[in-house]
Amino acid sequence: MMSILPAGKKRNPGGKEAGEGMKRIYGLVLAAVMAAALPACAASRGAVEQAVPTPEPTAAIEAEGEEIDMIVTIGGVPVTVAWEDNEAARALLALAREGLTIPMSMYGGFEQVGPIGESLPRDDRQITTSPGDLVLYSGDQLVVFYGSNRWAYTPLGHVTDKTAEEMRELLSHGDIEIIIKEGE
Repeated sequence: MMSILPAGKKRNPGGKEAGEGMKRIYGLVLAAVMAAALPACAASRGAVEQAVPTPEPTAAIEAEGEEIDMIVTIGGVPVTVAWEDNEAARALLALAREGLTIPMSMYGGFEQVGPIGESLPRDDRQITTSPGDLVLYSGDQLVVFYGSNRWAYTPLGHVTDKTAEEMRELLSHGDIEIIIKEGE
């Protein structure tokens, strides 16, 4: 299940603040997805889709009053992502509704980088990343970390079901693909 957390907030499963705050966040996600839906459909048609193994961890967003499961795989391995509550993450998820495959390349010995295919809204800030972080670089590049780096990025999310060692094992042995698509 996808969680959209304001930057800097820690996950609080079942906490009282999740109730009212989540309704507000879901409303914002709904508006962003609706605004991006038509151009996103046309832009994502060129992406190559691949079958993913089941069972698949999912991340969910709410749009048009219904919850939508998003399946994320890294190198063929399903992962669960807690997405940031920002325009860039919402735009990426809107693009991915029909399937988005991003070819990733190793870089620097601590990350994989790949082209999203179009520019997303940016809110770059100096951050120190950790294994499992997903960020937007230069407005049109997805970066997934298996190490740490300090640079100006727009945070997109974090893989929540893999340890730092599992992320290193998943990402440090050559180029991979990341697939984000709506669940079935």
